[in-house]
Amino acid sequence: MEKGLVKIYCGEGQGKSTSSLGRALVCASEGKEVFMIQFLKGRHTGTLDYLKRLEPEVKVFRFEKMNRYYEELSEEEQREESINILNGVNFAKKVLTIGECDVLILDEILGLVDLGILNVEDVIHLIQAKPEEMELILTGRNLPEELVNEADYISKIGIVKKADSEA
Repeated sequence: MEKGLVKIYCGEGQGKSTSSLGRALVCASEGKEVFMIQFLKGRHTGTLDYLKRLEPEVKVFRFEKMNRYYEELSEEEQREESINILNGVNFAKKVLTIGECDVLILDEILGLVDLGILNVEDVIHLIQAKPEEMELILTGRNLPEELVNEADYISKIGIVKKADSEA
């Protein structure tokens, strides 16, 4: 059995989640079981409903309960949502510990570090819990320096040109 790599998709540009989803589709087409745990996406059901159509090959999980992005929530709502987010992190730990899938994507987990919900050491512990043969993909805008040596592959996605309408 081949060694599963640790991959990180990071940067200011859009497309990190899309890139990880593309990788998920490739792996699913190879007969691998893929889990994607999405953080900081809220419960925007349109996207989630569509992603659920990829099951059973790609299983997508969101633990957040609010219909808005984390940054848009009041302080009280953020405290409540942080509990839900940490439930998602605990689920990821369980998946890693028992090797429940071939590919695990932790979408926007680096954003949890940016927001102070997790620290870098928490992410390192997740990486170290990865079974040898499992592929682990992490995404987020900012890449803490401490994670560089933990990854086998890092892709930085940046903005080359931005339309005036998006400014």
